[in-house]
Amino acid sequence: MRSKLFVPASRPELFRKALSSQADAISIDLEDSVVDSRKAEARATVQAFLRSDEARATNKILIVRVNALDTPHFEADVSAVVQDGLAMLNLPKPESANDVLKAVAALERAEAANGVSVAVTLLANIETAKALRGAIEIASAHPRVVGLQLGYGDMFEPLGIERYDHANVHAAMFAMRLAAGEAGVFAYDGAYPNVQDAAGYRAEAEMARRMGYWGKSCIHPSQIALANEAFRPSDEEIAQALQVLDATSRAESQGVGAFIVEGRMIDIPFIRRAKAIVAVARELKLLGT
Repeated sequence: MRSKLFVPASRPELFRKALSSQADAISIDLEDSVVDSRKAEARATVQAFLRSDEARATNKILIVRVNALDTPHFEADVSAVVQDGLAMLNLPKPESANDVLKAVAALERAEAANGVSVAVTLLANIETAKALRGAIEIASAHPRVVGLQLGYGDMFEPLGIERYDHANVHAAMFAMRLAAGEAGVFAYDGAYPNVQDAAGYRAEAEMARRMGYWGKSCIHPSQIALANEAFRPSDEEIAQALQVLDATSRAESQGVGAFIVEGRMIDIPFIRRAKAIVAVARELKLLGT
């Protein structure tokens, strides 16, 4: 999931365009992009879209960001959008394991009511100082949580933290990445608000990738190609990974656990990383048959 395109739930004319885009996933937003007076209308629109033939036929990952637990819209959102074909529910502003468990309970009720055959997972947003401090508990609260996603605006703005300072972004990225790693879930990078700053988006995406993030959110179609490129293994990385795996096969046949490849000591963590790079390359069809 290199790229995830946000689509306002109140703009159904954009749903089809999103499905035809190069984004790996689309995330329909019922939260910040929809004013209160249009929440019910947008909710019904999303429900109809998820039940459509187009949505059922797509190979994209379908995600819906609902309104937060403490709003009057949360339960109605979940009841409406938990349908077959929805891959993930994006949960905004959880701050504790208990928040996650409440969301899971709502998910389970909706799945039972709507006859959902494949369990919907949770992508939990880390958007406050408290959430960042407790990110490991949020990520570990329930097996339905498959990933954590950074929300820079909600976290930084109330505290007066400069959003475009790379040191600030790096600190938040690193802290959440370690929590996700400890919990065994993926880390996903948040949005970059300046859609005219392609260089800034690219730099932030590349920093996230170097930290082991899966991908980066896109709030405009122009950012999709930047994310896809940033989170694509480079030809050099693929070649090095294949070299490591080839050397691993030879070492295993000789009963050797650690060995040298081009001056670098290789053991289990490096082998696992090489396997992951090759797996992504195969998924993206970057390797020959």
